[in-house]
Amino acid sequence: MPNFPIVDSHVHLFDITHLQYDWLNAAPKINKTHDLQTYDAACGTIEVDKIIFAEVDVAKGQHLDEARWVQSLAETDKRLCGSVAHAPLRKGTEVEADLEQLAEIKTVKGVRDLMQNQMDQGFCLEPDYIAALNLLPKFDLSFDLCVKHWGMTFAIELAKRCPNVSFILDHIGKPGIKHGLLDPWRDQMRQLAGYPNVTCKVSGTITEADHQSWNTEQIKPYVAHTFECFGFDRTMYGSDWPVSTLTHAYPDWVQLLDGVIAGSSDSEQRDFYRNTAIRAYRLA
Repeated sequence: MPNFPIVDSHVHLFDITHLQYDWLNAAPKINKTHDLQTYDAACGTIEVDKIIFAEVDVAKGQHLDEARWVQSLAETDKRLCGSVAHAPLRKGTEVEADLEQLAEIKTVKGVRDLMQNQMDQGFCLEPDYIAALNLLPKFDLSFDLCVKHWGMTFAIELAKRCPNVSFILDHIGKPGIKHGLLDPWRDQMRQLAGYPNVTCKVSGTITEADHQSWNTEQIKPYVAHTFECFGFDRTMYGSDWPVSTLTHAYPDWVQLLDGVIAGSSDSEQRDFYRNTAIRAYRLA
């Protein structure tokens, strides 16, 4: 386990009494409020000194309410120093009004517009969507790419078409681990890593395997390949808690990662567990 405090770049918090999360109806195991106290209990002996909140697909029209709610949490817990809010980029340049309001919220460092739920992700290459993405640097906001492996071609194309946008790939592109699919994901990761405006979260990986029968040896090749492609200075640790609890306990993920990066230097481990996230999300 790391002998220094780590930065968790992907934490979901939700309060089912405050906001509406329709998708939770299909996930009864986690269909309840998850707050920072619950998170602390889940971490066990893992010391986390900075947390980045990732938007939780709230009901349409509640994205600004969610971002402001997270800011209110940050006022009482300074570890919560960054957040990735939802932005309705499919509005095209009209999204600028949303971005202006998000940029006024201190914790908001980036935005996300879930692409993983769309079987046809070609919408992201429409001119209006590209125009919306290209507004992000104006507000010093990055973009979290959340695609499943069949959408990696779109992630690559976005990185190519929007060179001034800082992209962060969530969950190593959600490879098809359950079915043992390494290709074409493996080559697509190499291609995406070729764009200097992309970093990668090593997060949300075990949940792409069979939830009941996964094992460490199934997961390791995907994680190891990610480090080979992006290196330690362009990868960052993320727990994807509490979605992660569908398959494993919080310390189990850290232990698995430690096994993959065993033999790496202290500076490399600090890049992965701390520095990349601090740099990519412009944290104090």
